[in-house]
Amino acid sequence: MDRIENLLIDPLREEILKKERFTFEDIFNKFPHLKGEPAFDPKLIESNIERLKTNPEIDTGIPYLDKAIKIGLAHIDATFQGDHPKYGIKRYAETRHDGFPPIIISTIDALTLWGLNERAKKLFYYWVKNFIDRDGTIKYYAPSISEYGQIIYTAYLLIKRGGTDGWFKDCLFDLNRLINYILSLLEIAQKDSGLISGIPEADEGERKEQGKYFHNNGWVFKGLFYWIEISKELILYPEKFISYIKERIIKLKKDTLDAIKKIWPKDNSDYWLPPKIEKCEKPSYLTETFISSYTNYRYYGELLSSEILPKDLANKVIESRLNFGGQFCGMTRFLDRLDDWPLTDYLYGLWKLGRKNDFLISLFGHISYHQAEGHLTAYEQVSFPPGKEVAPYCLPCQLVATRAGRLINRR
Repeated sequence: MDRIENLLIDPLREEILKKERFTFEDIFNKFPHLKGEPAFDPKLIESNIERLKTNPEIDTGIPYLDKAIKIGLAHIDATFQGDHPKYGIKRYAETRHDGFPPIIISTIDALTLWGLNERAKKLFYYWVKNFIDRDGTIKYYAPSISEYGQIIYTAYLLIKRGGTDGWFKDCLFDLNRLINYILSLLEIAQKDSGLISGIPEADEGERKEQGKYFHNNGWVFKGLFYWIEISKELILYPEKFISYIKERIIKLKKDTLDAIKKIWPKDNSDYWLPPKIEKCEKPSYLTETFISSYTNYRYYGELLSSEILPKDLANKVIESRLNFGGQFCGMTRFLDRLDDWPLTDYLYGLWKLGRKNDFLISLFGHISYHQAEGHLTAYEQVSFPPGKEVAPYCLPCQLVATRAGRLINRR
């Protein structure tokens, strides 16, 4: 095999897709498994699992995946301190990480997918009351613009899956602050190019990096689109205000897609799809530069899960990851490591496109090689197989299988 850093195409995927049909074992038995220490006492996790009463019952037909789903749900209460969010352990248990929006976004999605709605309401209520500031901004050192849209969509999901009782009435004022903040950014943007400029994710935020990123704008569109739907159902606002929002997000979608079509290459064999309007250096492969690595790792996945792209452009994103050095055994590559905590966005995108084989390869690869053998702790970053921990356990990574596995549950 070529050296890992030189691989543009996932060798496992190429091998698996030659089969008429493949199984979980075909992927699971390919390499030695990840070794490492559990994030929490396995007895605590087992005790949390015993108390689980999911609806539907967990039954994917793949016992190892069922186990990963249950362990993910069990890690929620182990990681949170009561109702207070924590990203993970070791350095990820530092207070500065508590407000990281993907913690609550992934947690509420996971809990409500499996019918654990009352716990979801309690945790989301706490987050809204403690992490939305008076001006509508998120209390975190560098929230991305996409995370604002995702919080709005998370509120929508909680209403649709769990109802409004016990949380919504007391949270609406705070949620409106956040929504009005993002609308104010949109108002400013539409006097310019039409796209909101902002932080694309926390590490870039610390570097003071901002720009008109496509995934940010895609998620503002999606969050507000679904909020309009629930607002009509619950009669939250006057029709005039709903029309005001709708008019602006329709324009946002058009402006975003027009910019993408203008900037992305027409040649389907040119796999570099820039993530923003501003000019970026063209890499030779996706893990070559800081921005190309982060584009593959997070921006592409969130652009897919925003559902703003038509099918041809969405598939173009997938082909970039698959043919330009973006994955290994279905997992997300950096040059010298794997980092899957944002993988659910990519998996949701694959499922929406009907690419079930690619969905299964990534999901099976993740639970086989990104979660430690035995206790199935999911570290944020791991080395290539045979793997070891590179960055500590974090909850969003632990919940990848819990969330994506719901799509293939048999009940």
